[in-house]
Amino acid sequence: MSEDLEFAFALLVSGASIGLMYSLIALGFVLVYKATDAINFAQGEFVMLAGMVVVVVLGAEAPLIAAIVAVLLVMIGFGFGLEKVVLRPLLGRPVVAVIMATIGVAAVLRGWGPLVLGIEPRALPLPIGDEPITIGPATLPPIQVLGAVVALGFFLAFNWFFKKARMGVAMRAVADNQQVAQAMGINVERYFALAWAMAGIVSALGGIVWGSMLGVDVQLALVGLKVFPVVILGGLDSIGGALVGGLIIGIVESLAAGYLDPFVGGGTKDFAPYVLMILVLMVRPYGIFGRRQIERV
Repeated sequence: MSEDLEFAFALLVSGASIGLMYSLIALGFVLVYKATDAINFAQGEFVMLAGMVVVVVLGAEAPLIAAIVAVLLVMIGFGFGLEKVVLRPLLGRPVVAVIMATIGVAAVLRGWGPLVLGIEPRALPLPIGDEPITIGPATLPPIQVLGAVVALGFFLAFNWFFKKARMGVAMRAVADNQQVAQAMGINVERYFALAWAMAGIVSALGGIVWGSMLGVDVQLALVGLKVFPVVILGGLDSIGGALVGGLIIGIVESLAAGYLDPFVGGGTKDFAPYVLMILVLMVRPYGIFGRRQIERV
């Protein structure tokens, strides 16, 4: 294999692993939208909160397994509480009301973070070592490989859940038509809360892997900004689309950094996904796998 091909392959592998980690965060966004039609602008802050919980528990000299259990419980409880206290009273209100509520939650969490941990980044160590993992001509940090494996595992689990599990089928019914689902005896409010709790679980995992890679501080919430290009590309209501969208965004970032940064001095990977997002919106505004929404008046 020539050096050029090896370089391209290394960029593709690195971008795909990062893209899978983006997909994990986007999965929480899609779960909420798919079940409730609500757009969660606080998804990045959920990830930040999860990372902070793990850092606090580890700082108390608790074992890692205790930190993982604690963050899962906290994020599930946070999802249930947010839906019940903040969002359930907004049922039936215009969608902009829910959007503004999630923006408000994001602002509160961003302000609360530095009060708890301060402004300095905190390390979130995982017992996975630092020795790079070689995949052909590509070398990846262990945390990227772990994040990619976790993301793939959860996509497979959620795919099974929505196709085979009774609760998953009920959530699909709620997503397709809330009024019909309620007429069939499905407790719609219960499944709204379940969707937010599942988003909390995904955020807990995202907080652990991204916090370990980048450190934990308020800036960790910025990772959530990559959710929007991911779900726009894949489709707001498509779990498989979140996976594909994440892979596309990760690879585009990696290729931009590898081929364009040497000519412009860096930074292209930060805006390249948004340029792609705008282009996709112009051609296919409902995403690659999203469903076309038609309203008759």
